[in-house]
Amino acid sequence: MASILDEYEDSLHRSASVQQSRASVGIPHSGYVSARLEKETPIFNKQRIDFAPPEKINSLVVSSNQLCMSLGKDTLLRIDLGKPDEPNQVELGRKDEAKVYKMFLDHTGSHLLIALNTSECLYLNRSVQKVRALSRWKGHLIESVGWNKFLGSETNTGPILVGTSQGQIYEAEISVSEGSLFSTNPDQYFRQVYTLEEESGPAPVCCLEIERGIEGKFFIIATTRKRLFQFVGKVPEGTEQQGFSSIFAVHADHLPSFREFPANLGFSEIAFYTPKLRSSPRSFAWMMGNGVLYGTLDYSRPDSILSDERVWVYPADIDITVNKPISIVLTQFHFLLLLPDRVKAVCTLNGQVVFQDLFLEKFGLLTRMIKDPTVQQIWIHTEKVVFRYHVQRESRDVWKMYMNMNKFDLAKEYCKDRPECLDIVLAKEAEHCFQNKRYLDSAKCYALTQNYFEEIALKFIEAKQEEALMEFLIKKLSNLKPSEKTQTTLLTTWLTELYLNWLGVLQGDPSQRNLYLDTREKFRTFLSSPKNKDCLFNNRASIYELLASHGDTEHMVYFAVIMQDYERVVAHHCQHDEYDEALNVLSRHRDEKLFYKFSPVLIQHIPKKVVDAWISMGSRLDARNLIPALVNYSQSASTQQINEAIRYMEFCVYQLEETQQAIHNYLLSLYALCRPDSLLSYLEQAGTNPNRIHYDLKYALRLCAEHGHHRACVHIYKVMELYEEAVDLALQVDVDLAKSCADLPEDDEELRKKLWLKIARHVVQEEKDVKKAMACLSSCALLKIEDVLPFFPDFVTIDHFKEAICNSLEDYNKHIEELKREMEEATQSAKRIREDIQEMRNKYGSVEPQEKCAACDFPLLNRPFYLFLCGHMFHYDCLLQAVLPNLPAYKQAKLEDLQKKLASTSQPSKSHHRPKDADSISLGKGQQSREQIKADIDDIVAAECVYCGELMIRSIDKPFIDPQKYEEEMQSWL
Repeated sequence: MASILDEYEDSLHRSASVQQSRASVGIPHSGYVSARLEKETPIFNKQRIDFAPPEKINSLVVSSNQLCMSLGKDTLLRIDLGKPDEPNQVELGRKDEAKVYKMFLDHTGSHLLIALNTSECLYLNRSVQKVRALSRWKGHLIESVGWNKFLGSETNTGPILVGTSQGQIYEAEISVSEGSLFSTNPDQYFRQVYTLEEESGPAPVCCLEIERGIEGKFFIIATTRKRLFQFVGKVPEGTEQQGFSSIFAVHADHLPSFREFPANLGFSEIAFYTPKLRSSPRSFAWMMGNGVLYGTLDYSRPDSILSDERVWVYPADIDITVNKPISIVLTQFHFLLLLPDRVKAVCTLNGQVVFQDLFLEKFGLLTRMIKDPTVQQIWIHTEKVVFRYHVQRESRDVWKMYMNMNKFDLAKEYCKDRPECLDIVLAKEAEHCFQNKRYLDSAKCYALTQNYFEEIALKFIEAKQEEALMEFLIKKLSNLKPSEKTQTTLLTTWLTELYLNWLGVLQGDPSQRNLYLDTREKFRTFLSSPKNKDCLFNNRASIYELLASHGDTEHMVYFAVIMQDYERVVAHHCQHDEYDEALNVLSRHRDEKLFYKFSPVLIQHIPKKVVDAWISMGSRLDARNLIPALVNYSQSASTQQINEAIRYMEFCVYQLEETQQAIHNYLLSLYALCRPDSLLSYLEQAGTNPNRIHYDLKYALRLCAEHGHHRACVHIYKVMELYEEAVDLALQVDVDLAKSCADLPEDDEELRKKLWLKIARHVVQEEKDVKKAMACLSSCALLKIEDVLPFFPDFVTIDHFKEAICNSLEDYNKHIEELKREMEEATQSAKRIREDIQEMRNKYGSVEPQEKCAACDFPLLNRPFYLFLCGHMFHYDCLLQAVLPNLPAYKQAKLEDLQKKLASTSQPSKSHHRPKDADSISLGKGQQSREQIKADIDDIVAAECVYCGELMIRSIDKPFIDPQKYEEEMQSWL
């Protein structure tokens, strides 16, 4: 194990040196750069609003991007922050000394309530310009309003709750009439539902909040200076518009649940944080005398919505007797306290002040701080200046706080997009788990960090935590890149070694059986992992050596199967005499090469199963490559076992229709050895056409002769057309077989007669059976009695073949008579032919003087001509011109030669002094030769009419114009 670690350290030496070089220039140990290229923007970024109020600012409220500001005594300024250049100014229209005490704006920014210090209340809707007095509200100094976020609309507030300075809680509803600007009374009703008290009696209702939980349950939070009350109850479905009286009625006889603190600011304020895309707050912060009560809101609780409460005391520099806080605002992780000259931001996770902003004296004392819940902007104002805070990336450092609190899951959640921070959290979590002896969890975290590999590995080795080390290596391996092949190889090899060691330890302990099985399954999962497949395959030799060194043949076979090294698997089964298992592997993976290699071994032990497997492979196996296994097997096996070899060969020949000569020859040899009956049927089924026979005829003949299978030899002789040898051998077996052979040469009567004579001689001389000899005469028409007689002994009686002799004589007589008749018919035919010739010689035709040549249309009698029986007449030269192009080449040559000879015989002799007798002899010979030449020319030229004979029929596909003269002819027509 240590050597593998050393190798891994060497492979990481280069990356470690890079990390060290990073550390030397201020890069953290994790390898991530933490330098900030520019000053980071603060979480709370203050912006002064470019606004100079004409009068002092009394009050300011913001909601849904709608800002309302009370200026001086009688002016109200409304600004849509989406259109800040279009402010709207409304006059209150008050002539008395009344001043604005507080203003309340609902969550939609539509409904504005203006409480006056004269215990009066005004109402202004966003869509109108006129302020209306709420007559029913007169006589009450309004301290707080609980808006209805579930039923309110732009024209109707729905049932709302109103808290007064005397501790009364009223339920009211304000509605804008659709028919006119306002109805007579915009306040629909105003009725008391409860009174809040402290130990000294009724106390001002500082804050009111209405929230709805699950199953129609409503939670109402109300605060006084020292107490926080909760009213919980259900409003029947469909009666929400009727208000919350039923909820308060439950607590008419007893106080609701509340939290109380002894110190007193003279007032209190509660703030809520609502995440984006949610309609209900998630957390709250109540500013009171003892500090800030912070907690979350759990709507599933039955009796109290407040959860995870804790009190954060005020920072040390806040003395509630001198500079007590004025307002509070809650964000996701901070609450902001407004003091007369500064703003402090306190983290809700640890209570530490993380931000402080001091305001200059020239701005005046800070009056109030409020947050727009829809856009998460914070507004602060003095009597003459307005400021706005933007909250930017508030959660940027939250991970550190959660990490220091050992809340690592939350820490990772808030730095998942910052890998350098995530690495720090993981390292801290890993160290925390290690110190608490949660080694597996520690290994999982360490594997995700950028800490030095060798340090972590040695740490687990020193702690003797091999299981945790394996977990670390597995996770580290899964995080490696495909390009890091060296590290992957070393980790894979090391893990294999660790698994084998661990399995060896567990296997020897029966009490750890379940753990052994679980570890074995993990090891097999590791070996079969697709991600490790390439690495394991490339280093399979090393893995095999490790498995062999541990003697773990089970996993060696398993690994070989994964690597598809089926040869090793089959060899293993064969070495352990597990032949059925070996054959199952071959049959399952159907590898032809493995079948060829291991069949010689398997067929010695399970021949039937092996042949069944071969047959199931079908044409994928080449039977020629299996013949050596069959030959080796058949030489040492019994007849019954040889039948398995025959079964496979028959499958190849009859089912697969193999044509390889070696296969057919081997099947022949098996038939000749064990199944003579099947031998002849196989030969007969193969046929007698040598071109369609797939076995070697000479080999088959020699094989059958060696084993004395004469009938098979006879069949092979017949196929080879060695009929004499076939008959000679057949006569040793059966005369009928010889007879069937003798009739085979149908086109050679002489050979057939010779073969039948062999049979007749055998019957007469060997079997001495005259009746059979006579039967031979009747079986072959070529044999006559005189052909057979020489084979009989001299003293045989004629009675046995008297009938045959008589029949032969009768046949001769019939033949003689037939010849006579044919001679007479021939004589008559010759006589008729001579008469026809004589008649043709005397036949003539008449030609009129005006007749013209059928070819040139000139008078016929001007030149030598031909007259045909069909009536067509041609000049000699015209007929010659028409016939010559259509004659075959050899006739054209012969005609040309005859014309030359005719021309030479017509020339006068140059000798004028030849003897008379010689002259006359020469002339006679010349005249005879000339007539013969003319007759030969007539036979060629005038054999038939050029228009009516075959010449015209043969020329039907010839073009009228010679293709070679086509262009010339076409030009002549242009």
